[in-house]
Amino acid sequence: MPTSSAALYDRRLVGWLSLSQLITWGSVFYTFAVLLEPVERDLGLTRAQSSLAFSLALLAEGLLAYPVGRFIDAGHERAVMTGGSILVAACLAGHSLIDSIAGFYLVWAVLGAALAATLYNPVFAVVTRRFPLDFRRAIITLTFLGGLASTVFIPLSAWLIQSLGWRQALWVLAAVNLLVCAPLHAVQLRGAPPRSAAAPGPAPVRWPSAYLRSAPFLLIGVFVVCTMAVAAALPPHMISLLRGAGLAEAWVIAIPASIGALQVVGRLLLFFFEHRFDIHAANRLIPVLIPLGLAALLAGAGHAWVALLFVLLYGLGNGMLTIVKGTAIAQYVNREHVASLNGALGLPTAIARALAPLALGLLWSPEGGYTSGLWLLLGLGVAAVAALQLAQRRSLVPPQAARS
Repeated sequence: MPTSSAALYDRRLVGWLSLSQLITWGSVFYTFAVLLEPVERDLGLTRAQSSLAFSLALLAEGLLAYPVGRFIDAGHERAVMTGGSILVAACLAGHSLIDSIAGFYLVWAVLGAALAATLYNPVFAVVTRRFPLDFRRAIITLTFLGGLASTVFIPLSAWLIQSLGWRQALWVLAAVNLLVCAPLHAVQLRGAPPRSAAAPGPAPVRWPSAYLRSAPFLLIGVFVVCTMAVAAALPPHMISLLRGAGLAEAWVIAIPASIGALQVVGRLLLFFFEHRFDIHAANRLIPVLIPLGLAALLAGAGHAWVALLFVLLYGLGNGMLTIVKGTAIAQYVNREHVASLNGALGLPTAIARALAPLALGLLWSPEGGYTSGLWLLLGLGVAAVAALQLAQRRSLVPPQAARS
């Protein structure tokens, strides 16, 4: 896309980038769960040993988020995302050859580095820089297909593994990333806008350290880390949580599978109706949905309809929160350095994502179930809501720029 048209929303570009998000999220992030048991059988791993590989990937992604963001802010988005897709393909192919736990850990650590260059953080930064007047709509669109990655790739990867074996299935997934995502990024991300094309705001600075120390950034950091901790803690415990809340077994299995669809519904609501109300009011209200669901679950423990209400609020809220988290830095701190600033949150976010499921499991007890853990998550959710509202009040971005 030519630099001269950087401020114009390009549906075609956003559509292609959405496809690459679907493939990358699905073939790596969601396929791990499908690979888990066959890899454990072949390598003789325990569940704890195999799960550590995914934690290593999250840690590597967090460690590299900031340097990747710096490269994108410097205008190297095409090289970053194309190289990231090539690295994803190489790692998936290498994964098919592993015969030891050391190789398993190594390939997932490098996959984490590749994900830092290909998932939401980098692509959100790309559209924020290219479409400074309509970046929020671009991000909402990107998350439609990203939200369906589990729906598409969990059954697809399971079918490939059953039909071909897990090693051969990984070659197929590697080929998709190499032949679709890498060329797509190489072709579509030509003509990255220079720094000067970023949206209007405070006078640009050469290094974003001043923003890293600002109150709005620190408050948004609290918001992002708390919301990511809640979002990471719940999925691995969701079935046990719903079972303990009194749902029938059929619902216990069916409802978690619907969360992905509910997330997409939430994003569709934003896409079609957001222009009818104030963006900043929406940003204040959306983070409230998950704490409301948690509070309802605590207040109505044992009632099946309360569990259904919780899942509805969680699914819709989690889907829309992706948009709020993806746009908060640009709306309230700075747009020119959005990739670097989001990247600076990578490590604390990765630590929160890794520790939150463990903490929820440790707080579970046979007598009280998940009650103590739910109170902790409710506290984190309320802290996130308060932090974002304070960040809005202390915003560094002028109101006229933030509304665009």
